Amino acid sequence: MDKWIELVKAKMSELKITQEELADRLGMSQGGVGHWLNKRRDPGVVNMNRVLKALGMDFLEVALVIREPLILEEEEMPLALKYNPYFRYPVSDWKEPAQLRDGELTVYRKEERFELTDYHAQGPAFWLSVMGDAMTAPTGISIAEGMMILVDPAIVPEPGKLVIAQWPDSSEATFRKLIEEGGQRYLVPLNPTYPKALFTEECRIIGVVVQATAKF
Repeated sequence: MDKWIELVKAKMSELKITQEELADRLGMSQGGVGHWLNKRRDPGVVNMNRVLKALGMDFLEVALVIREPLILEEEEMPLALKYNPYFRYPVSDWKEPAQLRDGELTVYRKEERFELTDYHAQGPAFWLSVMGDAMTAPTGISIAEGMMILVDPAIVPEPGKLVIAQWPDSSEATFRKLIEEGGQRYLVPLNPTYPKALFTEECRIIGVVVQATAKF
């Protein structure tokens, strides 16, 4: 709560917005806003997000605990990094989700869409929406169609990791588990009804899946 109040007051000062002007944007009384900013009343998570959105910070979301990432010195840290416990990554497409251009990895996406997560990626991470049931398992880890998976290209693709790979003769990437048997590596689906594929040097691993989420 204290961090949220500090963030809101700092943003109001930056935008030169008074409590009365903020109240107008929220469609409420100045006194109500004052109660929140002076800790006389708890606004709740929903209203906390309403205030942030009214201040043009709709890309932020308030969690029950607000963490401060220790990236920069306190006085140098931007407001969004100082108080935002989430990171935004683009939603990509299965057709060439990421490409190497001039030595840098470029994420391909059809439209400007982002999803939030508390995962701090090591590389240019991106989201994909799972298609098909090849990674739906009868037991254990199962990632169903429609779930969102976060891919971090900077993670080393070791055996046992879930990876996004692409064959040179394919226009689309594939989602599989990388395993090693008898000194040879394979790309294996979690659904046993699908066949496993021999992993060769021609196959490019785009990144490692570090998170899977479902929306309801």
